[in-house]
Amino acid sequence: MGKRLFILFVTLFFWLNSGMAQNMGILPLSGIRYFNEGIWAKSIEVKIDGDRLLNNRLPLNKEIEISLVQPTGFTADKKTRAVFAGAEYTLVSAKGDVIIKNPNLFLLNEAKGFAVKDFKTLSMKFGINEALVKYNSTCTIKIRVYDLKGKNQLRLEFPVNTIRYGETVRLTKVVNVKPVKSPANANCIIAGLSARNMVFAIDTTMKENRKMAYASLDILKIVGSSLGDMFQGKESFWVYDLNLNEIKITDILLKQVAGALENSNIDYTLKIPFRLKTAPPKGYIVRFRWESADKTQVIEVVVTI
Repeated sequence: MGKRLFILFVTLFFWLNSGMAQNMGILPLSGIRYFNEGIWAKSIEVKIDGDRLLNNRLPLNKEIEISLVQPTGFTADKKTRAVFAGAEYTLVSAKGDVIIKNPNLFLLNEAKGFAVKDFKTLSMKFGINEALVKYNSTCTIKIRVYDLKGKNQLRLEFPVNTIRYGETVRLTKVVNVKPVKSPANANCIIAGLSARNMVFAIDTTMKENRKMAYASLDILKIVGSSLGDMFQGKESFWVYDLNLNEIKITDILLKQVAGALENSNIDYTLKIPFRLKTAPPKGYIVRFRWESADKTQVIEVVVTI
């Protein structure tokens, strides 16, 4: 009997710890680092004037909105059928100094909460004052969304660059940003284009560098661009460990673009070096970004390996 109880206790302990384990990762387009500690959403969007932001370059003296679409993890009051959400906002300099902090962007709703029936999108609005970041063109926005009636929270860390005078803010209509069908461990987002699906695999057969393992991404049937536009676009990639620490990779990515010369279905194959073959096979996050020469079209993929 005692042995059975011990086994049950050990099983329950590991189940609770795995169930409460922190879920973290990186969001496409914005590069926001998220730490899901009980609160989550179907999608997290950064918008300005109602349009989606395509990168992490933000204007000064302008209202910025971060929205949780279909948020979950909040405790509903049994009597009032309301949820009570808080959102702490902190702006931090590149050196780690706190520039400004607001303990709750939802202070006006703190007493009455949000009606469950209307709780479809939770939007946090703020601005970056020019006077506050005069010498801090690179900074980090930290948002902590928390349940006032429970312990659940969601932390967001948004590394941003403030744009220069005369620089265009890169936005697109919300409907132009679409997810692409992808494997369970991948998140592929496309803006200003469309694509049928994305296929992922690990490739250890590349002859260009026999020491490296590559993340192989096949983005198939892209519509809205051309071979010339795809080749003229800018490609970037980043590799992180599962604690979101960046791993510096000096090797270059390899690519193949196939399709007609004019607008047609394009197949885009990428080989991204992310680890030595002798390194552990798992424990990586690979982020890839392609943007057109005019910066109006974007493809972003985040894969957890």
